[in-house]
Amino acid sequence: MTVTLDDTAAPAQPDAVGPRRGRLRGGRMLHLYTWLVIAWLILPIAIMIAFGFNDTKGRFNQSWDGFTLKWYGRLFDLDELTKALVISVLVALVTMVVAGALGTGIGYALGRYAFRGAGSLNLVMFATISSPELVMGASLLTLFVSLGLGLGVVTITIAHVMFSISFVAAVVRARVLTLDRSLEEAAADLGATPWTTFWRVTFPLILPAVFSGMLLAFALSIDDFVVTNFTAGTTTTFPLWIWGATRVGLPPQVNVMGTLIFLVGVLIAVVSSARGRRRGPA
Repeated sequence: MTVTLDDTAAPAQPDAVGPRRGRLRGGRMLHLYTWLVIAWLILPIAIMIAFGFNDTKGRFNQSWDGFTLKWYGRLFDLDELTKALVISVLVALVTMVVAGALGTGIGYALGRYAFRGAGSLNLVMFATISSPELVMGASLLTLFVSLGLGLGVVTITIAHVMFSISFVAAVVRARVLTLDRSLEEAAADLGATPWTTFWRVTFPLILPAVFSGMLLAFALSIDDFVVTNFTAGTTTTFPLWIWGATRVGLPPQVNVMGTLIFLVGVLIAVVSSARGRRRGPA
């Protein structure tokens, strides 16, 4: 019996080390890039927090002159600044409630029902979100002037509600589209009326989205400048006061108030995240 030996070399095994090293290097670069972006976003907030502790000696709070806690004790020394902050908070609270109620209804209707005009309503809603604030502010100013409304807190609140409704509706609509209809059908099979089914089954399921939309409306309202500048008249909100104060120098109290607002937002986010983890996946 003759045995023939094949001199052809066996195909080389692919080098798995090279691609793996490339993936590891790419992963490290992605992580580094992510942390650089996070650092870039956090830097202005960190500077704001730091200069709330600055023992400034001049009118402009731009150079570090030493550490102090006195500005936290003198937070409300500037009456005009305190009044502006109170107005902004009150307008934001009313906007949060009204836009939350109206936006929830619109979002639920768009996510649950197919009706004539739903496509146009969707278009108007997302056009409101994407339109420049300059256009929104100018159009609202024209509307208020043509109706003879005096510019002030009321017009600011109406304007904030109008541009916040779409954000709430978009969040709620996204949640309604993912609801399990079998839960509502089970409630109906057990004899629940449509109204009872909504409040006992549907609303608790969409409540996190409603709460998120309301918080978004609050955040959009309290820091809005462009639309507010068009519709404020002689009323001064917190952002408008800061803009006017930049000409003569920002007091450290602005940094302290900004820090407290930021910390409240972080606290709400942490509490919401903790509650979500405790409930577990839906």
